[in-house]
Amino acid sequence: MVATAATSSFFPITSSPDSIDSKNKKLGNGSTNLGGIKLKPSASSGSLQVKANAQAPPKINGTTVVMTPVEGFPSEDAASSLPPRTFINQLPDWSMLLAAMTTIFLAAEKQWMMLDWKPKRPDMLIDPFGIGRIVQDGLVFRQNFSIRSYEIGADRTASIETLMNHLQETAINHCKSAGLLGDGFGATPGMCRKNLIWVVTRMQVVVDRYPTWGDVVQVDTWVSASGKNGMRRDWLVSNSKTGEILTRASSVWVMMNKLTRRLSKIPEEVRGEIEPHFMNSDPVVAEDNRKLVKLDDSTAQYVRKGLTPRWSDLDVNQHVNNVKYVGWILESTPLGIVESHELCSMTLEYRRECGRDSVLQSLTAVSGVGNLGNMGEIECQHLLQLEEGSEIVRGRTQWRPKNAKSFGKMDQVPAQSA
Repeated sequence: MVATAATSSFFPITSSPDSIDSKNKKLGNGSTNLGGIKLKPSASSGSLQVKANAQAPPKINGTTVVMTPVEGFPSEDAASSLPPRTFINQLPDWSMLLAAMTTIFLAAEKQWMMLDWKPKRPDMLIDPFGIGRIVQDGLVFRQNFSIRSYEIGADRTASIETLMNHLQETAINHCKSAGLLGDGFGATPGMCRKNLIWVVTRMQVVVDRYPTWGDVVQVDTWVSASGKNGMRRDWLVSNSKTGEILTRASSVWVMMNKLTRRLSKIPEEVRGEIEPHFMNSDPVVAEDNRKLVKLDDSTAQYVRKGLTPRWSDLDVNQHVNNVKYVGWILESTPLGIVESHELCSMTLEYRRECGRDSVLQSLTAVSGVGNLGNMGEIECQHLLQLEEGSEIVRGRTQWRPKNAKSFGKMDQVPAQSA
């Protein structure tokens, strides 16, 4: 009996006509009322019709209770009109999530196609983001720079300040990549503990050709010993696509105590940090041993006064950035030279620092093989000093006629000497 009832609950049993007639005979021909359920014979067939009588509203202690639907719950009529609960319609609505994911992927694909940084040819940019890397037995640092539109001047070529900024950036990144940066700017951990910083004393730059907008330049830099208490840093700037040498530069650096502002010997601890990174090579630029003359009001032909640092000219040590001195030196260069010639060589000697409240003046004297009316090469002497007379930078520049052929080229990074 139990098995039959369970089976019939899933599989309805179809009654035969004979069984239906026998049941009708037992129940009688007329209608029968069994506890509110009326059984009537069907007119069209022998099957039975079942009809439930409506029930009266319930009463509690003689009081009729009115059943009102509760807000938030469907009524019986509404519930009966809902679709049947199945596995499919009970799943969460994934359409919104799929739409959002599709939008994100389409946006990412669009940005990827717009960036288009992937190298397609071997001669294309290897270092697309300009991060730089160590090459040549771990002694040379290489970094690429793209010449931006805001880095070119009236001649449609990169300015000398742009090139100097590239040199300074690669020097700092070299120290960082070699693991020589402490919590200072360009200082090793040992230098930071002893309050020491690097300061440049001399810089020589030779420009064979200036890059133009859109060119990608490759800057190689390395360090060597300079005497007992100095360090020499060299740079070689070339066109990353053709390999043409564009700029060569060499500089000498010494240590200074940032608290006393006095020069310091290299401590043995610091020497042990930096000497493994020294390359035994000759300077990339032949040293110009000619003495830089000191100009004054009587010997200078052109003077520009009232130069003051801006906040953006200061470095992390609250002193004027070394590259800014180059721009100030050129402030007093005659306009006729700047329009007809281009700077091809520069030698600078840094004498002292310059602070945010300093007021300076730039002095220039034209000398050498040419003059303002001659289209040959021109040499100028420079002095940048405080208005009260203290020297900041002495300099000498050489200028060649524009579009002239470059002089003195170097083919590649020098190999380490034996």
